[in-house]
Amino acid sequence: MVKSVPEWLNSSIWSTPNPSSDDRLQRYATKPSEETLTLKPDPIPPPQRPDKAAIAVPTPHEKAPPQHADKAPIPVSTSHEKTPPSSVEEPETLDSNANLSPEDVDRRARFFSELSRKVIDLRELRRLGSQGIPDCAGLRPTIWKLLLGYLPNDRDMWANELAKKRSQYALFREELLLNPSEVTRRLEESAGHCNEEQRCDGHGLLPRSEITHGEHPLSLGKSSVWNQFFQDTEIAEQIDRDVKRTHPDMHFFSGDSALARSNQEALKNILLIFAKLNPGIRYVQGMNEVLAPLFYVFQNDPDEKSAAHAEADAFFCFVELLSGFRDHFCQQLDNSVVGIRSTITKLSQLLREHDEELWRHLEVTTKVNPQFYAFRWITLLLTQEFNFADSLHIWDTLLSDPDGPLETLLRICCAMLILIRRRLLAGDFTSNLKLLQNYPSANISHLLYVADKLRARARARAHSSV
Repeated sequence: MVKSVPEWLNSSIWSTPNPSSDDRLQRYATKPSEETLTLKPDPIPPPQRPDKAAIAVPTPHEKAPPQHADKAPIPVSTSHEKTPPSSVEEPETLDSNANLSPEDVDRRARFFSELSRKVIDLRELRRLGSQGIPDCAGLRPTIWKLLLGYLPNDRDMWANELAKKRSQYALFREELLLNPSEVTRRLEESAGHCNEEQRCDGHGLLPRSEITHGEHPLSLGKSSVWNQFFQDTEIAEQIDRDVKRTHPDMHFFSGDSALARSNQEALKNILLIFAKLNPGIRYVQGMNEVLAPLFYVFQNDPDEKSAAHAEADAFFCFVELLSGFRDHFCQQLDNSVVGIRSTITKLSQLLREHDEELWRHLEVTTKVNPQFYAFRWITLLLTQEFNFADSLHIWDTLLSDPDGPLETLLRICCAMLILIRRRLLAGDFTSNLKLLQNYPSANISHLLYVADKLRARARARAHSSV
């Protein structure tokens, strides 16, 4: 027997914005509402895997002066080219107080107060971060690094930790991004084995008689450095193609400007080094989209010293973030309890728990397999479903979850379905699939508010059953 509309869904919170004065409700409400949105003509096909398997940011050694709270972030793009109407909007530079509500000013002050402590209370920082991080004064770069464990909560340790990690990344670049000829030449020079003839020629190459089988460019042996180099080249070409497609409507990532080219090169370096250090996963299409928000936030840090190390910082934060999702990128684990299909099943069960009528209509009546839309939602952490500025606010909440971002991600996905339930219940297979693969614009603050209500409702239910 099909259940009627759950009584709890009749609450006004499911149809009206959270009655909060948080100005993010207006700041990023740039798209039409859910009820008036006209869908795009062509749905995006279901995602497929590739064929192959410190403040302003406060400096580490000093406390953040309160006056830094009024420092606005630097502009994110130097391009004056007009952005097409359909482009993804880059976050705007905000005046220090002009665009902030009194509540935001107070919330920002609480962030600064917490970050000024000698030992930062991560529990309190997560509580504040779950409500969103103000777009000002370089707060987000520092907070994300703390939430991801890249920075320790003891401020006195920041300088040493950053120096150590950045030096380590420099070594990764030096060791993993050179071709075998350059590696051999450097080893020979450092060992003092270059003979006079080699120095005169200026090539620094080994004589033919000294080239081992493993060092020969035509060797196909598994231990051959050249064979490995050519395999890495295939991955590098795929990374290059994907990086060039990363947020094509944002001048920060795309185009022929020096800024875009430099940023693309940094993304490629990070992804290639990750692939070489993680041979079990290597590179999987979509990782570029997960990396992009991290690099964007760190590169636009108002603290120029920190921004100069955005590539190294983004690499280690990317590794940390992916550690909670890496099994979703491993095809061999797709059908395991930690694989992507198991995670999608958890989303289906969550929807059934909170709105069985909608679940039944989608999966039983219209037979919309959640893999057709949830695969991309989950693996790319919702980076493709909303504009870039909104994605950053979603990530504030994801990274602030003390148990890791996955459970919060699933609740947000469930809230996305519930917020458009009327249209889904009125739709058939084709219209519903089209709607879910082209998710309509939403008020992100309200979406996160609903997701948090789902958490509270689940907790209340669990408490009452004890």
